[in-house]
Amino acid sequence: MAIITVQKEAFYISTDKEMLDIEAIHDFLSTKAYWSLHIPKETVIKSIENALCFGVYYEHKQIGFARIITDYATIAYLGDVYIVEAYRGNGLSKWLLETVMNHPELQGLRRWILLTGDAHGLYRQYGWTDIVDATKWMELHHKNVYVKQNES
Repeated sequence: MAIITVQKEAFYISTDKEMLDIEAIHDFLSTKAYWSLHIPKETVIKSIENALCFGVYYEHKQIGFARIITDYATIAYLGDVYIVEAYRGNGLSKWLLETVMNHPELQGLRRWILLTGDAHGLYRQYGWTDIVDATKWMELHHKNVYVKQNES
């Protein structure tokens, strides 16, 4: 799959996994992201290896991230979306979401899904809605899985 890089002033977004700052991603996800607190570094690495990833950079410093789990034909799950706090308010999360959703390999999918506890307004701007019939959805959720792994 071709690497995509887009630039806006001193900021850029790239799908090049070689550029990802694993330490920065792990630090954010394990200490600041309510959805993945205490996630082990090995789990972050494995999740990146098996996904389409978008890094957001200011000059050469990673300041954001998004990860897509997909079959590239019917469905995509958008997860681990963030911009570090110091760079919020500059439209970067909107630009990241536009870049993700316009990726050529993610066009024509039947369904996109995501989970969010606080960014509904952002996603609604791009056509995302609440699940119409939640009675059809099921989950197996191990909320404290990372805490238990770290205690072993």
